Amino acid sequence: MTKGNGEDPKPGSRMERIQQGVRKRTLLAKKKVQSITKDDVKSYLMRNAFVLFTVVAVILGVILGFSLRSYKMSYREVKYFSFPGELLMRMLQMLVLPLIVSSLVTGIAALDSKASGKMGVRAVVYYMSTTIIAVLIGIIIVVIIHPGKGTKENMHREGKIVQVTAADAFLDLIRNMFPPNLVEACFKQFKTNYEKRKFKVAIPPNDTSTVTSIISNVSEAMEALTRMKEEIVPVPGSVNGVNALGLVVFSISFGLVIGSMREQGQALKDFFDSLNEAIMRLVALIMWYAPLGILFLIAGKIVEMEDMGVIGGQLAMYTVTVIIGLLIHAVIVLPLLYFVITRKNPWVFIGGLIQALVTALGTSSSSATLPVTFKCLEEINGVDKRVTRFVLPVGATINMDGTALYEALAAIFIAQVNNFDLNFGQIITISITATAASIGAAGIPQAGLVTMVIVLTSVGLPTDDITLIIAVDWFLDRLRTTTNVLGDSIGAGIVEHLSRHELKNRDAEMGNSVIEENEMKKPYQLISQENENEKPIDSETKM
Repeated sequence: MTKGNGEDPKPGSRMERIQQGVRKRTLLAKKKVQSITKDDVKSYLMRNAFVLFTVVAVILGVILGFSLRSYKMSYREVKYFSFPGELLMRMLQMLVLPLIVSSLVTGIAALDSKASGKMGVRAVVYYMSTTIIAVLIGIIIVVIIHPGKGTKENMHREGKIVQVTAADAFLDLIRNMFPPNLVEACFKQFKTNYEKRKFKVAIPPNDTSTVTSIISNVSEAMEALTRMKEEIVPVPGSVNGVNALGLVVFSISFGLVIGSMREQGQALKDFFDSLNEAIMRLVALIMWYAPLGILFLIAGKIVEMEDMGVIGGQLAMYTVTVIIGLLIHAVIVLPLLYFVITRKNPWVFIGGLIQALVTALGTSSSSATLPVTFKCLEEINGVDKRVTRFVLPVGATINMDGTALYEALAAIFIAQVNNFDLNFGQIITISITATAASIGAAGIPQAGLVTMVIVLTSVGLPTDDITLIIAVDWFLDRLRTTTNVLGDSIGAGIVEHLSRHELKNRDAEMGNSVIEENEMKKPYQLISQENENEKPIDSETKM
């Protein structure tokens, strides 16, 4: 191919053009590598110090955990050893409640009702689409690999399962959306409990003669004492834990009202905006402790886990099947979806999320990881605050791709070990129930095991067989939490791209662009007095 004045006289082959492009990129990359100085390396290490420390902490935690297993530590010793990790969990959970409320209120109030409505529809469509895709992947993988081949007789059982009916579980989900007491919603969730009650059975009328009835009076009186029917009835109850769903519904409604109040609601907007900023500064402080906490969380869990000998062939194959399903969803489906919609490199975006993903792996809780996810998306990936404040809290509450995939896969695995052939209708039932149940799974460790009961009940599978998979659930729970966090984060990136026109229009209306604000000051830096005097007066976000 000849080049004259920048145009090809001949079209040339596509292969030659590709080769030229590769050569150009190789030369550019070579020049960049040659131009790297010690200062560049130093600045890179400083910028990514948290990520590097966190990754090293995970590796050290795994090594330390397996090294200490030979010492056969007692339960008390393991708890003492895991204490630094427990502290990290408590610190992150402490921030979740004010972060959910402040971020949602400010995020919704910063948008008009039309823009927030469109953003909400896009987010919900994304959540439902990815959850359904995850369920389908789980079903296809478990049917192809068939890890439950054989019987369950020699399989190890562990733990106990709390029985719950599907109808009560879904009613509880709706009840939790509307908590009667907001203060109580900060530390309790509604949950239907069951208790046995005795009811007297009505004796049918006797049409026999008076003489016969008089003769049988004694025997009937004796029978009446024994004619008591015992029945298990649902009664209102509660469990400890933040009712995130109720707080999300309230915060969205509250944010919409404040947004519609305009000048009257400005004081409340400023209050929640300041609260959100303060919480994120606390997150920046906690991040210094995160690597140490993650190290001890992972090491403690490895020391605590049961003997690996209990994991038989079927359970090992089940674990491999779940890992393959989660990898397909997290490494192929989600990045491909991001690329198709935004036309941007998904791996650059995911690279900015490493700290959040490693924290999810260590804590096994998407809610506890929420503060770190905010920091990664806003500070590293530069996602608009108005999008993250709306999409992330909702996503951490209802978008559970990894949990949906796991529940569908686990239900079919339990059917396989019971030699129970599922027809097409039952598989469809499992997919629908797993999708709905994953929405109800709170962002807390191993909540998926509770909602698994609903999925199994829907197709008549024995719920006691959940104890067959508990031995490996602690490990798989960490992987599916990481997948959940990745799904939420990619959702924020996609929703921002689709909502870019509404956000620009809103910026023009407000005369205060969030992009300009991010350029003027770095968000969530540790509190310092260095540049306090140079700080612009109007640099605060007016949302």
